[in-house]
Amino acid sequence: MEKKKSSLKSTLAVSLTNYLDAGAIVAGASGLTLWQNYLNLSEIHLGWLNFISANCLGAAIGAIIGGVLADKYGRKAIYTYNMLVYMVGVLVIMLATNFPTLLTGFLITGISVGVGVPASWTYISESSETGNRGRNICISQMAWGIGPLIILILGTLLAPATANEAGGLLFPVVEAFANFVTNGEANGDSLNIFSSRIVFGSLFIVAFIAWLLQRRLDESAEWKAAKEAEKQSGIKQKSVFSSFGALFANKTCVRSMLFLAGIYLTWNMVCSVMGFFQPHIYETAGGLSNEMANMFAAGQWVVIIAMTFVCSLVVDKINQRGLYAFGVSMGVMAWIIVIMIGISSMTGLVIFTALWAIQAGISVQTFYALWASELFPAKYRAAAQGIMFFTVRGVSAIWGLYFVDIYGEKGEGFTLAGTMMLALFIISLVIGVIWAPKTQGKTLEEITKERYGDNI
Repeated sequence: MEKKKSSLKSTLAVSLTNYLDAGAIVAGASGLTLWQNYLNLSEIHLGWLNFISANCLGAAIGAIIGGVLADKYGRKAIYTYNMLVYMVGVLVIMLATNFPTLLTGFLITGISVGVGVPASWTYISESSETGNRGRNICISQMAWGIGPLIILILGTLLAPATANEAGGLLFPVVEAFANFVTNGEANGDSLNIFSSRIVFGSLFIVAFIAWLLQRRLDESAEWKAAKEAEKQSGIKQKSVFSSFGALFANKTCVRSMLFLAGIYLTWNMVCSVMGFFQPHIYETAGGLSNEMANMFAAGQWVVIIAMTFVCSLVVDKINQRGLYAFGVSMGVMAWIIVIMIGISSMTGLVIFTALWAIQAGISVQTFYALWASELFPAKYRAAAQGIMFFTVRGVSAIWGLYFVDIYGEKGEGFTLAGTMMLALFIISLVIGVIWAPKTQGKTLEEITKERYGDNI
């Protein structure tokens, strides 16, 4: 079922989901120290924010719900309503004045992110031409990089002053807005937190634009064809639980899920921590100011976007196993170097940031998104991704709670934590290099028939 018209327009609209996914994580991360000071939070509180956020459990819960709904009711159903939930979550965060409210906002936003992810990767793959499937997934990953870059630049410009650094260029705007909202009563930490509130406000605006664009998308032709075939067969539509049973009864599906969860879980356990805690780590273990930490991270995302663009040009043309190995190897080298040199060294920090950016541009998530949409038949495609995403983000949520204990209040456990990160990346490298599938240049129908035969 080769697509006759360009898939680029729909890819760009759907990619806003990735922008908002990464944007929510980094918006929380860039303002983490500000919320910590404003609400007098401990490292355990920060661990719980990570645990239920778009980075971990919130997204995990949303993914398993979204995967099922996308397969049962269509990809378009997700795009019609999900961004409204995201906007509610962001609004709760913007208005938070205590930890339970902040936690609730992170949870709602995280669930919305999780609901959208299986549908977005599935829709992009199903609407792509065979020779552009990898390219379109990379474009969606570029949105995953552009979101953090914009958020971090905005966070840097809006950053309050510290004992060692002047405030961002736009902090006077923060002061004016805070004084307007509070009638001049905001001061100190209660004033500084408006920097983070405004950053989340930018996500609210983008989510509204995404909702307007995505609700106009056509339904996936692949999904409609699968539903029509099911209808023609005369077989009664299965319930959610029986559909899960059929999915797990299929040995090919189970093997595919084990492989994909293997590469993505080990990678995401590292990247979920870095996505949420990186500026905080740079401030505590690295000794940087909030503004400098955000500037470092922003520079990193420039490299990530550039590398993702390069990946989009070659991913459909060169050996994907080799490209995967190169990307993950950069991550392995990054952790080896920062463990040896130390994160408090500016040299170590610069080298680590550069190598980390290269691996994130040619990331495991790109290949996971590509292969996860290829290795399953249409009727299970989003649900299978939802199950895997639920597992990966759920385990990452638990790991995040343990990480803050290992890391310590001021980063005294960074070396031990870094060694564990290195081990996880090596596992992801080995699994991917050995069992990478050979799906390049084939249509989704050809891949499905090759793996499952005609009776699916």
